[in-house]
Order: sequence, then C-alpha cells, then structure tokens
Amino acid sequence: MPLALLALSVSAFGIGTTEFVMMGLLPNVADDLGTSVPTAGHLVAAYAIGVVIGAPLLSALGSRIPRKRMLLLMMGLFIVGNLASALAPGFGWLLAGRVLAGLPHGAFFGVGAVVAARLVDPAKQARAVATMFLGLTVANIVGVPAATLLGQHLGWRATFLVVTVIGLVALAALARLVPYVPVDAQQSLRSEVRALGNRQVLLGLATAVFGFAGVFAVYAYLASMTTEVMGFGESSVTLVLALFGIGMTLGTLAAGPLTDRALRPTLYGSLAALAVTLVAFRFTAQVPWAALVTVVILGAVGFLTTTPIQMLVMRKATHAPGLASASNHSAFNLANAGGAWLGGLAIAAGWGWMSPALVGAVLAVLGLAVAVVAGLLDRDGGDGAGEPSHVVASGGGTAKGGAAVGGTAGDRAPAGSVPSGPVPSGHVPAAKSAE
Repeated sequence: MPLALLALSVSAFGIGTTEFVMMGLLPNVADDLGTSVPTAGHLVAAYAIGVVIGAPLLSALGSRIPRKRMLLLMMGLFIVGNLASALAPGFGWLLAGRVLAGLPHGAFFGVGAVVAARLVDPAKQARAVATMFLGLTVANIVGVPAATLLGQHLGWRATFLVVTVIGLVALAALARLVPYVPVDAQQSLRSEVRALGNRQVLLGLATAVFGFAGVFAVYAYLASMTTEVMGFGESSVTLVLALFGIGMTLGTLAAGPLTDRALRPTLYGSLAALAVTLVAFRFTAQVPWAALVTVVILGAVGFLTTTPIQMLVMRKATHAPGLASASNHSAFNLANAGGAWLGGLAIAAGWGWMSPALVGAVLAVLGLAVAVVAGLLDRDGGDGAGEPSHVVASGGGTAKGGAAVGGTAGDRAPAGSVPSGPVPSGHVPAAKSAE
C-alpha cells in the first residue's frame, strides 16, 4: 500500500478522536463552564451538525480544487476548529468551535476516499479506502480513551490542544506523502449534483442512514448498559468501549478485501449479521463474558457495513464521486443522531436499558431492505451494466496500469493533464476511463 494511505489514516485518527472524545469529557466541560451535563451534550450534536452541513457544502465549493489541495484545506480547517475549541472562553464559543471542527469531516473523508481509491489497482480500491478508515477505528481504541484520560487529569482544553497537534502532524504528512491528484476534466459542480441524484446513490445513502443507525441505537447507551445490565462498575466502561473499538477495527480490516471480492453480498451479509447480533445482545447482556464477546462482534459487523456502502456510492457516482462520497458521511452522522434518538425514546418509554438493541435490529433490517431493493433495481444486480466496477473520477481513473504511485508532488499541474511516457514519481495522471 502507498505511504499516502498512512497520511490519510493519521488524519482519520485525529478526526475520529475529536469526534468521539466529547462523550467522555461532558462532565468535565459542564463543571468547568458552569452548565449541566445534558446542556453540555449539545456539544456532541454540534459536531454532527457541522458534519451534515459541511460535507455537501464544502465538497460542492471545492469541486474544482485539486484533490491534494482540498485535503490540506480541510485539515487546516479541522486544526482551526480544534484550536478554537481549546481556547473557547465560554460555552457558546466552544459550541461554535465544535461546529467548525465538524465542517471538514465529511468533505475530508469524501475526498480522501476518492484519493485512496485512485492510489491503487482497481482490484484493491476497497482495501485502500478501508485502510484510511482504520485511523477512525483505532481512534476509538487508543485516541479516545487516552484523550479522555488526559482531559480528566489536565483539563478538557488540553485534550483539544493535543488533537490540534495531531492535526498539524497529519497536515505535514498529507503535504509530504500524498501525490498530486488532478480534478477530472468531466467533473464540475453540475456533474457532482447530477451524480448525487443518481437513484443508486440515493439508495446507498438511505442504506447508510437506516442500517448504521442500528449501530448507534446501542453505542450511544453502551456505557449505561455496562453498569445497569452487564453488572460492571463505572471503571469498566472504558474497557467495554475499547472492546467495541477493537471490533470496529476487525470489521474494517475484513471489509476491504470482502468488498473488493463481492460488494453487494458483503453489504447484505453485514447488515443481516448486524440485525442478528443486536437481537442476540438483548439476551447475552445478562451474562458478563457473553456480553463482552457480543460487544466485539457488534463493533465488527457494524463497521463491516461502512466500506461497501462507501464504495457503492462512489462507484455509482461514476465520474463525479466527490460530493456523493462526502454526502455519505452526512448520512452516517444522521444515522448516529437518529439511532441515538430512537434508542432514547425506547428507554424513556420504559422498555428497559436493552430496548435500544431491538430498535437497532429493526433499523438494520430496514437498511437491509433498502439495500436489497437497490440491488434488484440495479441493471445487473451488481455494479451496474455499463457502469465502472471501480472509482474512475476525481482525476479520471487510477494510475496508468492500475499501479500505486508514491512520492510527492505539488498542486501546480493543470487539471486533466496526462503526461506522456513513464508516470513521474508522485504524480497520478488523469487517465482515460477504463470503461
């Protein structure tokens, strides 16, 4: 795999850390800023709002910006947002900082997924995208627990200062390792919007909203399930969350090669497995060791869904996957908020702490139903007759011959230029579509 994927993964690690760490810092923030924990909880929603708004907006505004430059701009905005959060003088300013930090999230992952896919042979594109997402899952194992511990001992501001430093490291890695990736000559804001309106793209986004909501219907209340149902103390919550993160990483590792081999079957199988696991969790939660095993499996099957959905949306958007790819992350964040909300309604209705697991199972089945309908409507039930089976846009295709390209390059080359002869180190040409 190219070293550029390491830079993307480090960036994903920083983004994943700042996205999820607020959940563990809410009591500290509330005490320091003189507000209640429920009010401080708006800081979690503020980040999600930033993602939902920023993903399509920034992707649209940057549709003609070379991909490497776009990644650098998004990481720069991420750094500013986290620094603003660390220096916020009051709750309102911190709320604004969280929105600002969330704005580049979807656009970065949207562009990053397209770049990652273009760095490798078409047969390994899903593995490349999954490698980038590994940074996001590792953040839940290492980054979030460490950042939470740091915030508890040195104050929550120290956490965001450290995340800012991680952002600076990621920015340097992106500048040094990611090659120049031009914008496809066929790509424009109009083509991006048209691609987003593709029926298969919309069904893919709907699959993400319903299917992934099943994961967060439980994840949002996993800490309470740990103490109220599994019988563990509060000190074990970090361990349970880390086990979920391990499962996320295992699922992401498996998703790459499975998606490269069979995209739709991987998506169907992961959603079906998610529904079954959520139903099982309703019963295994009563047995401590079985509950811990189920938590790992839940994280694995939940995040096994992410790569096939991401690749499906990008492939169906054909020559303009940027906006569709970024919008997929808006869909995931809507799933986060919607799943947590529906799970909370079940608990508030008096159905018990494990009721979100059954709610999540229903959501996963709905996601599976949408995915199956999309498959049946597709022209050949697979990748679509006449449509590429790999990502060909945001630069027009993979490197010539499908080979990975390493090294570095600036953003000075004109969009759509195709050098003759051997490909220079660090330059990904705008190759003609293979289709």
